[in-house]
Amino acid sequence: MVNTDGLDAMLKAAKFKFRTKNIHVRCGLAEFLGTFILILFGCGSVAQMELSGFAKAQFLSVNMAFGYAVTAGAYVCAGVSDALHVYSGGNWTVAGPQATAGIFASYPSEHLSVINGFTDQVIATAALLICILAVVDERNSAAPRGLQPFVIGLMVLLVGLAMGFNCGYPINPARDLGPRLFTAIAGWGFEVFRAGNHWWWVPVLGPLVGGLIGAIIYELFVEIHHPLDEEKEVLDDHCPDHPTCTQYELVHSAA
Repeated sequence: MVNTDGLDAMLKAAKFKFRTKNIHVRCGLAEFLGTFILILFGCGSVAQMELSGFAKAQFLSVNMAFGYAVTAGAYVCAGVSDALHVYSGGNWTVAGPQATAGIFASYPSEHLSVINGFTDQVIATAALLICILAVVDERNSAAPRGLQPFVIGLMVLLVGLAMGFNCGYPINPARDLGPRLFTAIAGWGFEVFRAGNHWWWVPVLGPLVGGLIGAIIYELFVEIHHPLDEEKEVLDDHCPDHPTCTQYELVHSAA
């Protein structure tokens, strides 16, 4: 038999050496990997749609890919760079019939102004945040912990299906700014920042404002109205099986 004790010891030592206890570093690594998966699968679905001339994918499939990329992801085939070269003829363009910059970052439709696009992003992100907070709120009807990522992915799909026409629903600065910087240095140039009447700041600032507004709305309409611990005890005594908001109001008003 092969003695693997030495190898196990080396692996444990290496793991201990590279392990970090810094919470900021750990969160940064997790965020980096999560964003990588999101961009890989999401932008991969856009590439399949654009480069195949809508033959291999449709708008619905892009929405589904971005939704499931939040949860788990899908497989993206290799050789995207070669496909880009063939499709664009070697010309990396931001606008026009063979534009490929939109594979990586969002750009507004011709009918969309910057102000309306900003409003679109604020509303979409606020709605998404309200739904996410409801899903993870343990004092509300929260989804089971193991199902929360899946449910959130479905919510991203919902946003895409309902609000993806205007600008592709970036709803996340990390989903748009990083890929845009990549295209700027990878051959498309700084036209990616000038296009759409300097559109680039909208998918960065809009989701930040929308996320804040969504969190405030959920706080004002739901969170602050959760019964306090002593009130919850009264509610549980009267309605142990169905602690709904209506029953809580009846018990609270009677007290």
